[in-house]
Amino acid sequence: MRVIKRLIFTSLLLVIVAALSSWGFLVHKTVHQLAIYQLPAEMSTFFYSNMDKLVYDAVRPDIRRNADSLEAPKHFIDLEPYGEKAAYRMPVKWEDAVTKYSFDTLFVYGYVPYHIIWMKEQLTKAMREKNKDSILFYAADMGHYIGDANVPLHTSINYDGQLTNQKGLHSLWESMIPELQIENYNLYSKHKVRYLRKPSQAIWKAIRRAHELLPDLFAKEIEVSQQFTESEKFRVQERRGKPYKSYTPAFAKAYAASLKNTINEQLIHSADLIADFWYTCWIDAGKPALGELVGWDEKKQSAYQQELEYYQRNTLIKEGRLQARKNMGGASE
Repeated sequence: MRVIKRLIFTSLLLVIVAALSSWGFLVHKTVHQLAIYQLPAEMSTFFYSNMDKLVYDAVRPDIRRNADSLEAPKHFIDLEPYGEKAAYRMPVKWEDAVTKYSFDTLFVYGYVPYHIIWMKEQLTKAMREKNKDSILFYAADMGHYIGDANVPLHTSINYDGQLTNQKGLHSLWESMIPELQIENYNLYSKHKVRYLRKPSQAIWKAIRRAHELLPDLFAKEIEVSQQFTESEKFRVQERRGKPYKSYTPAFAKAYAASLKNTINEQLIHSADLIADFWYTCWIDAGKPALGELVGWDEKKQSAYQQELEYYQRNTLIKEGRLQARKNMGGASE
């Protein structure tokens, strides 16, 4: 009985975390997988061999938030408190930001772009030392934070629409819509993985790109709401004995249509940037022979080539090869 209760509690916890986390579990896992297909052959043997683990661990930082009080600020940055055009004017370096604003201020309003650069340094070091476990740890975590940086609501103090009477936008944009729509998304990117000469500027560019989507994100919710009654727009469910109001699937689909390809494009941009950061770490580490850390044979090569074709044809979901759509399970190699 105790084991059953523990499993029920764990399942409920995962549901709650999925509802509150950036991108939800689905997209975080998906962008990690898509990023792997963009890597050069010298890296793909290692990353593809460990795809199950990298995808499985893609959501680890969100789960960690429930036990680590220091984790949350690493996932976002509220730009409005820093003034107009803060994304263009804030210091690029962490030390300069702390000097200008203080650590306490950054802790309150988040510091995801600075944390990504710290993670980049850790992954580079792990690759240089060819420490397999550390490479996988930092690659998965850094990819998660890069995904967060591409979420518009993770750049605003109005992160859930709570300041504009639009509470619930967080899970609607990041989780509910992708869950409903991903079969219709384009999961292939023509992006060519590239070395980032200025990683800090690359992540701040992503922050600016995401933040600039906010006006339309909020405005479209108001616009689409005019087409729905209260009962058509929201559904009330019970969670732990308390009523919980959330958007209906019908409203989510109408809202998604009004946003056009925005969410899909941010998903792809996340995968592109993750691949670029992994590749940059590898270059900065001296291009270590990561393939030596895994067993690679003709069977794996064949499987990889087949999945690469599915990716290029945008048929990963159709062929049942999108890891995030598979049942939760343990990670392999």
